[in-house]
Order: sequence, then C-alpha cells, then structure tokens
Amino acid sequence: MTSGVGVGIIGSGVISDTYLQNLNSFPDVDVVIVGDLDVGRARAQAEKHRVPRWGTADDVLSSADVQVVVNLTTPAAHVEVSAAAISAGKHVWTEKPIGLEREAVDGLLRLAEAAGVRVGCAPDTVLGPGVQTAKRAIARGVIGTPLFAQAVFQTQGPDMWHPSPQFLFQRGAGPLLDMGPYYFTTLVSLLGAVDRVAAVGLQGRTERDIRTGPHAGMRFSVEVPTTMQVISVFESGQQAQSLFSFDSALERKGIVEIHGTEGSLVIPDPNTFSGRTAYVEPLGAFCDGDSSEQPWVEIEEVGAVVGRGLGLLEMVRAIAEDRPHLASGDLGRHVLDILLSAEESAERGEFVRVESTVAPVPALREDFDPFARTI
Repeated sequence: MTSGVGVGIIGSGVISDTYLQNLNSFPDVDVVIVGDLDVGRARAQAEKHRVPRWGTADDVLSSADVQVVVNLTTPAAHVEVSAAAISAGKHVWTEKPIGLEREAVDGLLRLAEAAGVRVGCAPDTVLGPGVQTAKRAIARGVIGTPLFAQAVFQTQGPDMWHPSPQFLFQRGAGPLLDMGPYYFTTLVSLLGAVDRVAAVGLQGRTERDIRTGPHAGMRFSVEVPTTMQVISVFESGQQAQSLFSFDSALERKGIVEIHGTEGSLVIPDPNTFSGRTAYVEPLGAFCDGDSSEQPWVEIEEVGAVVGRGLGLLEMVRAIAEDRPHLASGDLGRHVLDILLSAEESAERGEFVRVESTVAPVPALREDFDPFARTI
C-alpha cells in the first residue's frame, strides 16, 4: 500500500539524486521503484534514498503500483521511454527536452491523448517562487506592458565539472538544447508563445577534454554549435535576445531581464527555483552630470522553495482535480519547436517561423503547498 501516487523512476544518473530527494518529501507522491540499464546503479540510488525496489526499465513499467513514470534517461531516449510508459498505461513526467524531433513528439502526445494519460515536461523551475513571483508582478503591471527581454547563459562548458559530459556536446544537447529549455520555458511562461526566430551559431572547438572524474583527460568530439545567439519574436509582438555558450571564459549565467513601458524587471536564474526579483522605474528627465543611478524596488518572493519534481507534483494534483497541468507536454513541444527552429535558422541564415503554439500558461496558485497531503 503506497502513501501517495505511485511513482517509478527510469534513469538513475546524476539528476536522479535531486528528484529522489524532493519527491520523497512530498506526501502526495510515493517513489516505489528505481530502474536503469545498470541495475547496480539503480539499486545504489534506491538504497540511498530508501526506495523499496529497483530493477530495469521493464520492471518499472510492469509495476502495478506505479501510476507515473519519471523519465530521466538521455535526450535521445526520451521519446522511446515515454512512449513505452504510455503504452503501459502510465502518466509520464520527462526531463527536458521532451524529445529531439517534432514528428516523434507529436506522435508521443497523440499516443498519450488516445491512452487518456498525461505528459508533463521539465523544466519545472518556472513553477518555483522565483519565476512565479515575477509572473505575478508582470500581471500587476509593475513594468507596464512588456516590450522585450534579454537572457544570457555563458560558461566554459560542462566538461569542466561533469564526469561524463560527452552527451552534452552531441545532437540534442549543446548549450541551446541543454540550457535553452530553462530560458525559453521561462520566456514563454511570461510572454506567451513564440512566432519566429533568427539565430547564428559557432563551434568553439571540434574536440573537448573531460576535466574531472575517472575519465579525466579523455578527449571527445563535439557535434553541435557551442555558442548560439537567438532573436525571438513572440506572437504578442514582444521580442527577446538570448545568448547560450559553452565557450566563454567569463562565467555569466542565469540572467533574464524583462523590459516594459514603465520599468525593467530582473528575475532569478531560470535553472533555479528561487532568487532575487526586482525592478527599476524610468528615470525621467535629468541633466548632463546628474547621477543616472536607479533605485531598485525589491519584490518579496512568495511560495515554498523546493526543487525538481515540483512539476510532477503539480501534475498529479491536476489529474486528481481534473484540470490541465501547467508544465505540460504541449509547452515542452512548443519550446522544442523554438529550439529546433533556432538551429534551422542558424543553418539557413534566415528567420524561421515556429509552427507550433501553446496556450497562455497560468500562474501557480499562491497557496500551493508541496508539503501538504491533498490526494
């Protein structure tokens, strides 16, 4: 007998630690099994986080007490694993990106609709109190009408810290597909669907070296652009300029600014659930020599700070309440479309229209308590 909605995890790599830690703290869900191609690794994670069972992916899918599968496999396997879970009658929460090809993701979402199950997609950082506080501030009109946004992620690259970074430089990753989902999911949540994009990209080096862990010193090939700059035009007319790079000696990341008719808003790193939200108002008239320093207006953050797994929790509550969930498969599909369109734009040297769209994403209820039992 489980104490909440039964959850099974497929994939026990680095990111599984934070999922297991957070999901085990939510009374509405109960992780009952961890599965992996490497059963020994699945067992180690299960024992570390006091999950009662472990095994293969098939063991997870055949478990009658699993209602939701958390797909933490590599991007290339996302659609295949999610489809298998749907075919087994399970709801799915998948890490980003939802898939690597539009047609495959469309087929996945049709399969879920026909089976009557839900698909949710990371990142769920947009449901954290950081972005949600910013979303409510924009709705209150603190910066007037939003006009344009800026987003920056530039770093030396994950080969500096990840013990097995090769997949992050292969098709389906790179800074655009790896980090872009955080930033574009945030921008879409705040400004709405994207209509078209233009992008340029470059590859700083064709080969990289692993810097840490048991394979330190190993050289591997780079398959994708490691710096991408993207111009986005939203359906509502706003614009955004975004930089994603694994080639920068200067570490500068987590920057998202929304500029409006009555002020400019800075919000927390989209790869986190919490942080500073503040805005400045226009200066008005001033003379040469006057100080242009602008006072910041700090906005108090509202909401419990948790971490990855929050979107899954919101999804299972939405299922119980028979309402749409916020971090939906449709949102993940639209963000993927934006990213793939940016890749195509960089290759073709022209604006590319984003064919998909997504409905406006509602705000999370201010009284949403992850630690309450509601199911």
